[in-house]
Amino acid sequence: MARTTTMTVRINGPLSDFVAANVGEDGEYENVSEYIRDLIRRDKARVEAHAFAHLQAELSQAFAAPDDSYHALTAAEVIARHQTEQEK
Repeated sequence: MARTTTMTVRINGPLSDFVAANVGEDGEYENVSEYIRDLIRRDKARVEAHAFAHLQAELSQAFAAPDDSYHALTAAEVIARHQTEQEK
């Protein structure tokens, strides 16, 4: 089941004016909550796209490597290497 969280954000000055210009009759969004949810969704998509692009680059580099540069690894070796990289 999805969890709902209520957050309070205080903004003033130019940021407040900018939000107000994007909300209401003249804005793209009906209310501030809708605007904030859309900003969060877009940021989440940006982060996911960045992670995917990084994975694509890693895979492209791996597939471009000569066959003799590959060596077999056990699952335990892959897990150990991943844990070591996470500790860095």
